[in-house]
Amino acid sequence: MEEKRVGIIGGGISGLLACKYTLEKGLIPIVFEASNAIGGVWTQTIESTRLQSPKRTFEFTDFPWPKSVRGRYPHNKEVLKYVEDYAKHFGLMGYIQLNTKVIGINYVGVCGDDDMDSWEFWSGNGNAFGSEGKWQILVQHEDFTTQEYEVEFLILCIGRYSGLANMPEFPLDEGPDIFAGKVIHSMDFSAMDNESARELIKGKRVAVVGSQKSAIDIAAECVNVNGPEIPCTLVQRTIPWALPSGCFWWGATLGNLYGSRFSELLVHKPGQNIIYSVVASLLAPVRWGFSKFVESYITWKLPLKKYNMVPKQSFLQDMSSCKSFLLPDNFYGKVEEGSIVLKKIQYFSFIKQGLILDGEVDKPIKADLVIFATGYKGQEKLKNMFSSKKFQNHIVGSPNSVIPLYRHIIHPRIPNLAIIGYSGSITNLHTSEMRCQWLAHFLDQTFKLPSIKEMENEIQMWEDYMKTYGGKEYKRSCIAALHIWYNDQLCKDIGCKNRRKKSFYEEWFQPYLQSDYVRLSPNN
Repeated sequence: MEEKRVGIIGGGISGLLACKYTLEKGLIPIVFEASNAIGGVWTQTIESTRLQSPKRTFEFTDFPWPKSVRGRYPHNKEVLKYVEDYAKHFGLMGYIQLNTKVIGINYVGVCGDDDMDSWEFWSGNGNAFGSEGKWQILVQHEDFTTQEYEVEFLILCIGRYSGLANMPEFPLDEGPDIFAGKVIHSMDFSAMDNESARELIKGKRVAVVGSQKSAIDIAAECVNVNGPEIPCTLVQRTIPWALPSGCFWWGATLGNLYGSRFSELLVHKPGQNIIYSVVASLLAPVRWGFSKFVESYITWKLPLKKYNMVPKQSFLQDMSSCKSFLLPDNFYGKVEEGSIVLKKIQYFSFIKQGLILDGEVDKPIKADLVIFATGYKGQEKLKNMFSSKKFQNHIVGSPNSVIPLYRHIIHPRIPNLAIIGYSGSITNLHTSEMRCQWLAHFLDQTFKLPSIKEMENEIQMWEDYMKTYGGKEYKRSCIAALHIWYNDQLCKDIGCKNRRKKSFYEEWFQPYLQSDYVRLSPNN
């Protein structure tokens, strides 16, 4: 049998996992990484950034953390070294081309669009290599020369939190062009080496615009450099539920409340049967109680009311859209001492001296540097990968839909291609490894995909779930509040047991971790 070539775009955690698992199945992977190093977002982090989840939940199934890493939330340098050591341990570096930027992908070798439109099954028959088509990958090397590769299967591991910055738009004469200072995006700030980043903010009045983790980390970094003498202003529109480190009352953890099979009984799930539906409806008060328990603890632990920082949405909504995150140590202590000034706003505009918040021209925020931590255009970045206009339209879907991926991996109408790492979860390493195990079994012909119609129906069910529980953030494609249910589907496809705990109590009331899904295979 001819050895199949698998192209993998991206050398972050998802790309390394895809490389490792396809290699184990006897395929020939080739990883294209645009930068000069592996590790993805961990190669470009703010100096103070730490892991968001406890290290036991962010661990490769067959490569434990070294004993030298003792902290519960490892520093970003420790995370990067752990990822690099993983690649070296499994001999992946020889399959990775660094400084190789993919500038276009094109699917060739089939009769045409009409032929593909007539398919009842993905790639013609639902198999990984069912179509005779191939993907052509055009890359640009460090010396600006270009080269074309051809592979039988392509895996996109480009992530959604890098590459294409989302910059706010402003009316004429209200944007950065009239500002006397400097404006950058958090992507550019994170890409700087630590010394350059410190020099950029040293002695400057900094305003950070954004609500998510990167905005909080940048504000904390400004405090580390400038202290209370030159406060950093943090401008936020939507306030998320940000968690202090440690346990909740009575020793309860987030894993106990939202990481167990019982906790998922409280939620209406995509594809559930009538029994699960009835149970979720009957347990709605418990679902509300769990969310209120967390909200009450956070508002008790942190002075949110004092600073008008109590979120309007429920904690469950933030959890369901992957918007909750861990605060840096002593964040509100820095707010209390005046090192960070919190501003909750509806809109803002620029003036020469800084920012005007909510039209209050008599209370300008004076600034020398404004940093937009306003996210990324993940959908647009994904769309721009494709040369085909047809595939561009397929991947984006409709304006009111999420990226339509079956099992959050396969687009029903784009053959011989998978996407890993786009849909979020509590811990993306765990979810990416599950998906790569599933994909490796699919490439090894352990199972085949259902019809395109069945796949699209399943995608719609997940979208309906996201719109119900994620609210206006449904496009974030998050499985955080249903990761066990999601993993169950992957296990059933592979043919392995989905109930993987040793006792009834552990099965229903203990969190599922990576260690529960080691080397999945049929009947294990």
